[in-house]
Amino acid sequence: MPVSAIPGFLTLEHHREPLGIGERAPRLSWKNVGGSEWRQAAYEIEFLAAAGVSSSGRTESSESVLVAWPFEELGSRDGGSVRVRVWGADDEPSDWSDSVFFETGLLAASDWIARPVGPTWNEDPDSDERRPPLVRRGFEPQTTPTSARLYVSAHGVCEVELNGRRIGREAMAPGWTSYASRLKYSTYDVTDLIVSGRNAIGAWLGDGWYRGRMGWYGGFHNVFGYDIGLIAQLELRYADGSIDIIATDNTWRVSPGPIIASGIYDGETYDAREEIDGWSNGDFDDSGWERAQTRHRDPATLVAPVSPPVRCTEEVLPISLTTTPGGKQLLDFGQNLVGRLRITVAGARGDAVTISTAEILQEGELYTRPLRSAKSTDRYVLAGRPTETWEPRFTIHGFRYATVDGWPGDLASAIESGNIVARVYHTDMERIGWFSCSDASVNQLHENVVWGMRGNFVDIPTDCPQRDERVGWTGDIQVFAPTASYLYDCSGMLDSWLRDVAIEQLPDGTVPWYVPVIPAHGKWTPIRPGAVWGDVAVLTPWTLYERFGDAGILERQFESAKLWVDLVDRLAGDDHLWNEGYQLGDWLDPSAPPQDPADAKTDRYLVATAYFAWSASHLAKTAEVLGRAGDAAHYRELAAAIRAAFITEYLDPSGALSSDAQTAYSLAIKFGLVPDELFENAGQRLSQLVADAGNRIATGFAGTPAVSDALTMTGHTDRAYDLLLERECPSWLYAVDQGATTIWERWDALQPDGTVNPGTMTSFNHYALGAVADWMHRTIAGLQAATPGYREITFAPRPGGGITEASARHESPYGTVAISWIATADGLDVVMTVPTGSTARLELTGAAPIELGPGEHYFFQPTGSDHAQERLTRIL
Repeated sequence: MPVSAIPGFLTLEHHREPLGIGERAPRLSWKNVGGSEWRQAAYEIEFLAAAGVSSSGRTESSESVLVAWPFEELGSRDGGSVRVRVWGADDEPSDWSDSVFFETGLLAASDWIARPVGPTWNEDPDSDERRPPLVRRGFEPQTTPTSARLYVSAHGVCEVELNGRRIGREAMAPGWTSYASRLKYSTYDVTDLIVSGRNAIGAWLGDGWYRGRMGWYGGFHNVFGYDIGLIAQLELRYADGSIDIIATDNTWRVSPGPIIASGIYDGETYDAREEIDGWSNGDFDDSGWERAQTRHRDPATLVAPVSPPVRCTEEVLPISLTTTPGGKQLLDFGQNLVGRLRITVAGARGDAVTISTAEILQEGELYTRPLRSAKSTDRYVLAGRPTETWEPRFTIHGFRYATVDGWPGDLASAIESGNIVARVYHTDMERIGWFSCSDASVNQLHENVVWGMRGNFVDIPTDCPQRDERVGWTGDIQVFAPTASYLYDCSGMLDSWLRDVAIEQLPDGTVPWYVPVIPAHGKWTPIRPGAVWGDVAVLTPWTLYERFGDAGILERQFESAKLWVDLVDRLAGDDHLWNEGYQLGDWLDPSAPPQDPADAKTDRYLVATAYFAWSASHLAKTAEVLGRAGDAAHYRELAAAIRAAFITEYLDPSGALSSDAQTAYSLAIKFGLVPDELFENAGQRLSQLVADAGNRIATGFAGTPAVSDALTMTGHTDRAYDLLLERECPSWLYAVDQGATTIWERWDALQPDGTVNPGTMTSFNHYALGAVADWMHRTIAGLQAATPGYREITFAPRPGGGITEASARHESPYGTVAISWIATADGLDVVMTVPTGSTARLELTGAAPIELGPGEHYFFQPTGSDHAQERLTRIL
């Protein structure tokens, strides 16, 4: 009998590599591929473990996304393989899916015997040039183990070797978390690397975020600790059931390594003459090394990761080599990126190659003022071998351009031979969303958004990747999360970061400006509550729920979200207006002075109260999803009261707002704060404000994500296109015309006269103003989730702006969702893909909605017609 559906793409939680997971009852997801009429009616999950086979039995359910674990909870080091099969209405089971192997990590504090180990020598705690150590230990297994697992973390950052071979491809591990409460560890299967006789584990260590200099205006050292150390536990299991554990303790040995200095901001200095041959091999004699010193780490704070690690995901070659007016050799990589250079070089012993990087040029020279105190310079001293290949280990830079000094030989020939390459690093998320259209400039804008996200998703969502900052600003990701969650599967990464948001949140509910928290000077310390930024606690979990269908994150973050809204409720008082206290408002409104980016056209308290209403309404929806009826009713009532207060305070009877500015109208319209009878008037005023500005943008971080939607919602989609396609400064395409390859922090980061904005806060890689891409996906292409996880989809393209075709594709939890359209004089051709397990609705302008099932659908709407003609439906 023919199979009616095929289940595949089986995953546990959000893990692509489920080795060392931390969940005791991991939820399961799969994607079915079936006919247009097929619907899942039941499933069966089978779990094969060492103890035998367990089955859920046939379970009547249509669910296939984040399905509850149907077996007993797992313990540490538990694992096996799982597979699934499904039934449709015909009562015939499908074939089994492919099996997926998984294994838990160390889930209890008592599993750990490893302690941090590091150097014993004296160091200057305030120096940027503390020399990172190497640590190692030799060991000899009883016999060939049947399995070997290595669990690794660090105070600082680390890279591990076993018997001379690097373990894993991670960079900057274990990443950046709120270290006092959560320190991630990695799990590796190293069974095949264990040999008979002498073996050795070795590790490179670096300061990283843990104790390296962090922050601006000189920054702070040792924010999370003064020590640097490896935490490693190797567990060897033998056929007879016995176990050997080799864990970091005071039997390990330590020595200075060839890394002379390393810092995230400043770069790395490496002297290859100081290399120690064979240091991580089993036969190495470490008797001349010092005994390592043990430090303290509460093992209860060691956690398995829920997000992918940082890895190299791409390599970029230089597109040109020129000589600057000052005589420097300058490489242009053609793309503003985040990573570091790898070089292959030959020269005399003691020759030194120095590489300096920056995002922008000024008067033909590398322009480093926007880096502030970050030196962004790497230096390699040659050992004198026939060829030497090197890449820094524990630093990362944001750059398009690099100068190279001291290159021995012909640099042009080296480039031609591929001996200098930029390696791109970011959290290794799966790409799940694409967009294109007939306008090349709009496509470049979208590409800039993608690159801006890649460069700033380096274990946490940062604001910028190049200067002495690079912290997890809460407001930036709050406005960008809808775009991010379309482009990449960032569910695990943002889940991890939001756990730290809850940890760092103050007892009164205040959400920090950035997470993890580091000290700061001036207005950022002490931590104060601020709208837009603090609202991340409510709005970003909801975004992840909408895009990935994960109600679990709502449950985990509910108390954090509730604390935030309750705090603002107390601050607002009985009149429900948040009109006191410090606020950033519509940060970086283009009219704000360079050194006062909070001085926007829109009243900052209007912004604060609007966001108060928006978060209260979303908290009510969150409570409803979680079955908390009492909380849902309370926050619905609160949201209604805030809305009424907003209308009374900020809106006059004609629909005019007290702040006659683009952001004010955009937030009021999108957040549902305008009465129905005044909705048209408010939309007309917003459209007029855009027109009066010459279709140039006049919004900052708060208003930019809302302005295009507000125009579209009020029937001014053509004006939204005018805004998108404007090329004069400030506008999205102004930056494109200036050669931007990422989104800028300021609309005029590079001013029309060709000079860099004089503000001390001028990044050329800052994703917040790229939040418009979410509107591009939903409105230009016309693809959006109608219910969480794309279980129901809305296709509603709104062609305009002279764009004649567009397409979007998204890998949803149920499968591929796609749309493409072409507009001609005859009408509009639309092609859509709906995955098995989802349904969709096609909403074309002027036509009645059309319900769609799984499959590919082809429709044509003749020009001037109020209906669409179905041309073909094809079963997937």
